[in-house]
Amino acid sequence: MSSINKEPAVGSGIPRKVVGLAVAGAVGGFLFGFDSSVVNGAVDAIQGQFKLGDALTGFAVAVALLGCALGAYLAGRIADAWGRIPAMKIGAALFLISAIGTGLAFNVVDLIFWRLVGGLGIGLASVIAPAYISEISPRKHRGRLASLQQLAITVGIFAALLSDALFANAAGSALQELWFGLPAWRWMFLAGTVPALVYGAIAFVLPESPRFLVVKGRDEEAARVFATIAPDDDTARSIRDIKTAIAEDSRSAKKGSLRGKRFGLMPVVWIGIILSVLQQFVGINVIFYYSTTLWQAVGFQEKDSLTISVVTAIVNILVTLVAIALVDRIGRRPILLTGSIGMAVSLGTMALAFSTASGTGSEVSLSGAWGPIALVAANVFVVSFGASWGPLVWVLLGEIFPSRIRARALGLAAAAQWIANFLITLTFPVMAAASLPLTYGLYALFATASFFFVMFKIPETNGMSLEQAETLFVKKPKPSKK
Repeated sequence: MSSINKEPAVGSGIPRKVVGLAVAGAVGGFLFGFDSSVVNGAVDAIQGQFKLGDALTGFAVAVALLGCALGAYLAGRIADAWGRIPAMKIGAALFLISAIGTGLAFNVVDLIFWRLVGGLGIGLASVIAPAYISEISPRKHRGRLASLQQLAITVGIFAALLSDALFANAAGSALQELWFGLPAWRWMFLAGTVPALVYGAIAFVLPESPRFLVVKGRDEEAARVFATIAPDDDTARSIRDIKTAIAEDSRSAKKGSLRGKRFGLMPVVWIGIILSVLQQFVGINVIFYYSTTLWQAVGFQEKDSLTISVVTAIVNILVTLVAIALVDRIGRRPILLTGSIGMAVSLGTMALAFSTASGTGSEVSLSGAWGPIALVAANVFVVSFGASWGPLVWVLLGEIFPSRIRARALGLAAAAQWIANFLITLTFPVMAAASLPLTYGLYALFATASFFFVMFKIPETNGMSLEQAETLFVKKPKPSKK
């Protein structure tokens, strides 16, 4: 092939067109991070505006996670039936409607409904972005490109926290009037209309996933997309490989079914679910949702908590960049195993530190060197997670499932992840009130379990095509003897 026909590449050797498509697909991750975190700056104002008790306030915040689980579960069915791009358009519409509805909510029931709608959009984006990016990425660079999903999520979290701070500071507080008679907390939600519109516009110009097109028998369209994203590869061979994998999968199971002989689901689906649940059961969202107690325990004032949250979000972005730089160089397994060790050690240290604490609930305090030790351990935990399990679980979920069930299986795994997130978010206050050392010790136990799960159940997929990676997780049927 002449150099004239080759797509220009960025410094890493990835065609610019592919990077552009991956970045565009990852905008769903930005909305995912933004919409799930924007409520942080508005919680106290919402509680005051609608005069809510603690329980109802907590439910109004957490209900979006239930919407996320439902959206993730439905995303696979939508993406398999209509395509990845139509699913993106539906997600963008849900984000837009939710941003407007939540920003203009007139009572708590209205607010909860629109939070639920936003959760559906987050759930859709959490499935479609990794599936789409994996399916348009060349094998040599799939790890880095798939990691853009997590990078976009962390940037979305940062943007939400920063915009919350800017709106609140401009008005004097989240409850104070800002523009057009609306208090600042409403503008925090209304700001979400901008990325939702951008995401919707992008969805109208992105090409459909070539693997989805092959599954639907639209080979000519798939060939055109493959020629754009992988100009140096043999397009005809890529299509044949996908068809062969689909044929083998169809012989081993009913088309489109996730069911298996053991425990009701295919083993590869259980692997995806367990990866998703472990990612949440290490307690990462405790640091982002309930960190005020920890910061106060080590001597910070409550007014500094927003600044600390923004700094933590920046650290999360930086370590995700580290993961992106390394994932295609040293592989998935070494990074995941190292991250598990870092999480287990740091969470164990936090459990030990809080075993020396005095006081209970919001009055807990750490004396002597244990305060700084707990603070350092918490940040080591964020770094260990952000550089490993944060981005790489999404990478693996995008590449371990067979083409015929990828979107549906990814949807089920993502739904499990959101339910696990909901359980951790809901149970931490009760568990923390009973025993912080036991709580962090339990998270350390799950981090330890994540190490052994990767060690014994997750083979290396670095440098493989999606079809090759699939063979490591799905047992192919033996050819029948004639």
